[in-house]
Amino acid sequence: MRIAKLARAGAVAALTVAGLAAAGPASGPALIAVARIEPGQWQIKEMGSDSGARTLCVADPSSLIQYGHSAVQCQRFIIENEPDIATVHYTCPGNGHGRTTFKVATPRAFNLDTQGIVSGAPFDYHYEARRIGACPPGASTAR
Repeated sequence: MRIAKLARAGAVAALTVAGLAAAGPASGPALIAVARIEPGQWQIKEMGSDSGARTLCVADPSSLIQYGHSAVQCQRFIIENEPDIATVHYTCPGNGHGRTTFKVATPRAFNLDTQGIVSGAPFDYHYEARRIGACPPGASTAR
């Protein structure tokens, strides 16, 4: 239980500090659902959690694919690529793996489900994301 809490704290820190920046470009075809998501300032809340929503700027929504593995080059495999849902499995040699699903309701609202192993610890998160506007001038963005 303690390991799970530490993994959760580490993943939340990665979300905040790294701004969800993915390492390197995605290989293969573009994800249709992810391409529908508008860049800008987003409010992201973990579903079922008492913690408050986080606000961050997202320049490239595909940067959300490798949640928890933002500083690592990973190999991606597209499992599902539809207009409203996209699922990607990724493997990060020496640092674990993950599976991320986007369920896009509108270009300004989606759910993000991600689970896997990072640095030997499991993670499993479910987020609601809502676009709240353009990024403020000079804001750090996830690319």
